[in-house]
Amino acid sequence: MLEFFTFTHFKRSPSLLHAVTTKSNDLPYAFSLALHTGEDPENIIANRNRLSHLLQSSEPMHYIVADQTHSDNIKLITQKETKGWESLSDAIENCDALITDVKGVVLTILTADCVPILLYDKKKEVVAAVHAGWKGTKAQIVSKTVQRMTEMYGCDPKEIIAGVAPSIGRCCYEVGEEVAEHFFDIPKGFTPVGEKFMLDLPFINRQQLLDAGLQEENIEMSHVCTACNVERFFSYRKEQGCSGRFMSMIGMKNSDH
Repeated sequence: MLEFFTFTHFKRSPSLLHAVTTKSNDLPYAFSLALHTGEDPENIIANRNRLSHLLQSSEPMHYIVADQTHSDNIKLITQKETKGWESLSDAIENCDALITDVKGVVLTILTADCVPILLYDKKKEVVAAVHAGWKGTKAQIVSKTVQRMTEMYGCDPKEIIAGVAPSIGRCCYEVGEEVAEHFFDIPKGFTPVGEKFMLDLPFINRQQLLDAGLQEENIEMSHVCTACNVERFFSYRKEQGCSGRFMSMIGMKNSDH
């Protein structure tokens, strides 16, 4: 039976569709949803179709998948279309954050330790999905996404609610100084251990959301570490280079007639 991780405050909006997938050992590749990691595409597409069937609202939804490259590139989705769902060839190129105000479109992020962040402005009816590994976090991709929502759609950061989905936690994410030094200005974002540092990417992204103007009570943290919960979530670090990815997604349903 497929289970989803969900956020309490997103569930209060009936017109919003959101979910974070978990592993399921009775499905191909434990229900990995990644087409870019070398698995048999037919099985991955079957997994994706099973997922879209489970999430089905009264009308078919269009799914957007990006070719994530740890950049700070942000793409606005302005029409109802499906991209990167059935094939890598039409995925959104070189992009790590997606924003849309189009109903019936689901934005997706694939991860196995990096931080997926979902954003929703109920007033302006805008959603975003952000992929923040350490490089994206260093580049402040989540702050830039909030900024773009403000510039392009007139969003007020105080109205935006955020969900920071399961990702590797400070407990398990050991990095060297060459990575940690980018975050030395956020002393609470890491713990030094000998020559190494335990980095807290979810905390740092939360800080960036606060700095971007979000209200503390509007940021919901999953507090789930993928490496500690490897039976539920793929963890590249814990599984020593796994090829599986789980998906975090958000979209607004077509207004039901």
